[in-house]
Amino acid sequence: MKKVLLTGIDGFTGKYIKDELISRGYDVIGLVYKEKEPKLGQIACDITDKKSLQACLNDIRPNYIIHLAALSFVAHKDQKAFYDVNLFGSLNLLEAAKNIGLTLDKVIMASSANIYGNPENVRKITEDIPPSPVSHYAMSKLSMEYMTRLWFDSYPIIITRPFNYTGVGQEEHFLIPKIVSHFKNGKDTIELGNTHVARDFSDVRDIAKAYVALLESNVSSETINLCSGNVYYLNDIISKLEDIAGYNINVTVNPDFVRPNEIEVLGGDNYKLEKIVGFKPTINIEKTLSDMFYA
Repeated sequence: MKKVLLTGIDGFTGKYIKDELISRGYDVIGLVYKEKEPKLGQIACDITDKKSLQACLNDIRPNYIIHLAALSFVAHKDQKAFYDVNLFGSLNLLEAAKNIGLTLDKVIMASSANIYGNPENVRKITEDIPPSPVSHYAMSKLSMEYMTRLWFDSYPIIITRPFNYTGVGQEEHFLIPKIVSHFKNGKDTIELGNTHVARDFSDVRDIAKAYVALLESNVSSETINLCSGNVYYLNDIISKLEDIAGYNINVTVNPDFVRPNEIEVLGGDNYKLEKIVGFKPTINIEKTLSDMFYA
């Protein structure tokens, strides 16, 4: 069995990718943060600790790496932590693999569509749109991308830029789960920030399939959007949930929830993903929201 090292295996995305990999016959070993109690098939390791990370890699000796582990909550207050984890943690992973002479069939490094910022007059963003990050989270991810490109001659690497995605099990401090939770609990009012934003929302199950399709592809040294190609305004999402729940909700804007430098429209072009691996999303937003509501 081919062995996959999946960092961030206990996160929202990692759990779905793990299940998809196992369903296709892979042996999956996951890294979890050192302060967590590892479960079967997991190893506790801090990616910011290079020596510890190297020892973990030497024990596992994977054929593939999917690197998801990151500080991903954009509103996180510790700005330095974004770079410690997202940039230098990723560098540690690649250096550790090289130091132990690891041969890898594929490495996938997860970046973010947030690196694009607010491109003007662009509804669907292609991979060649110049990056313009507007947060430390996005800047740390873009820095990781540039660092990773220095390793293209050493390993077959793909950099992914996931746009927004959601699904059952996502934590409620993220926008869609928060809204779904209010409807599930029959709340008549919800406080939100800027309700005029639009995002490209995918289902996490499609995203997991896309990761595995890229893992099994012959492609390397590429940067690829992971997205549905469909943009939904927040008000559209609320309207769809009102239809599912069977009642209307009162939306109030809380100024404390309005982020500075908010990206207004963030929609992706998935042509490159489809061209390279023949992958198209299969789950529409109505199905995603319904599954979350009835979960």
